[in-house]
Amino acid sequence: FSPQVDSANTGRVLASDAAVFLKKSGLTDLVLGKIWDLADTDGKGILNKQEFFVALRLVACAQNGLDVSLSSLNLPVPPPRFTDTSSPLLLSGAASADVPWAVKLEDKAKYDAIFDSLNPVNGLLSGDKVKPVLLNSKLPVDILGRVWELSDIDRDGMLDRDEFAVAMFLVYCALEKEPVPMSLPAALVPPSKRKPVSVPGAMPLIPSSVSTKESHQSLPPVGVLAAKTPLTQ
Repeated sequence: FSPQVDSANTGRVLASDAAVFLKKSGLTDLVLGKIWDLADTDGKGILNKQEFFVALRLVACAQNGLDVSLSSLNLPVPPPRFTDTSSPLLLSGAASADVPWAVKLEDKAKYDAIFDSLNPVNGLLSGDKVKPVLLNSKLPVDILGRVWELSDIDRDGMLDRDEFAVAMFLVYCALEKEPVPMSLPAALVPPSKRKPVSVPGAMPLIPSSVSTKESHQSLPPVGVLAAKTPLTQ
């Protein structure tokens, strides 16, 4: 039981302390809220040691693309990853510079063309400009919400060129029935957003089915955008 979450050594964790700690998992607030609700069985806003371990296990499930549910607790998953390396318990999920970016060069050029067609301001697109593009994919709204949360890496409510490429990559994966992950795999973090500190072996690997699929070469057009920027040149 880490002093990071139980500074008074009471054997219990308050919601406020746990929230700060769990946010380092990189999961969205929506997912973390669900994890908390499942772990805090009596709804008192406090976790005992056992409940806290349940929360950690659910974090690991979410980070590995499994459902956040009590039935996932029995499945084998690697330990949860957190972006704070000050404790030996915690491993950094940040991608190191030598992990190749999952977005291929030829795809990036197509995504950049769409990005430029949406009239970015100071190299950024607001949510209002990105939303129609996402909705044109006809994917479920909850999936699109997760795509947005994962791609807005610096949480500024805007997407830069690299973040937009991540959003497009996730949309095309979803269109090809690839599950959208609960947290951004290391290989998808744009090189411009990567932290220099990383722990070897702590990186979540993108499923090989995504990287080996050649179908991304000829991308299906996303709705109206096909007219502006033919994606299958």
